[in-house]
Amino acid sequence: MKLTFIGVPALLPVLLLGSQIVLAANPVPKFDTEPSCRSADATGVMGRNAATCEHDENNARATLEKEWSQFTPSDQARCVRLVTLGGGPSYAELLTCLEMAKQVRELPGGDQLDSGKPVEKSRHAK
Repeated sequence: MKLTFIGVPALLPVLLLGSQIVLAANPVPKFDTEPSCRSADATGVMGRNAATCEHDENNARATLEKEWSQFTPSDQARCVRLVTLGGGPSYAELLTCLEMAKQVRELPGGDQLDSGKPVEKSRHAK
């Protein structure tokens, strides 16, 4: 029995296109940060204004574009839900949430906050 690969070159574009579709299936979300940056301008907290806010948001968005695939889909979904609750969404907040989630995953097993072991009660508690 002889194997032939006549159909393989024809399948190559399909495979490559299919992989691009999968990669694009979960892109960095698009946020409208203008309203929250405008409110930063109105509050004038610690020298922040709309221009510095937009600059920070653009930098965070660029970092997310580069590093998005390093974060798990579950962390991506959870952090997007978290930063879009209540107020205006923020790329800086999304990046912070994702970085913290990634660092928690990288903690050694003994350093995890929730080890699953019962907490010993203090002798002084009444």
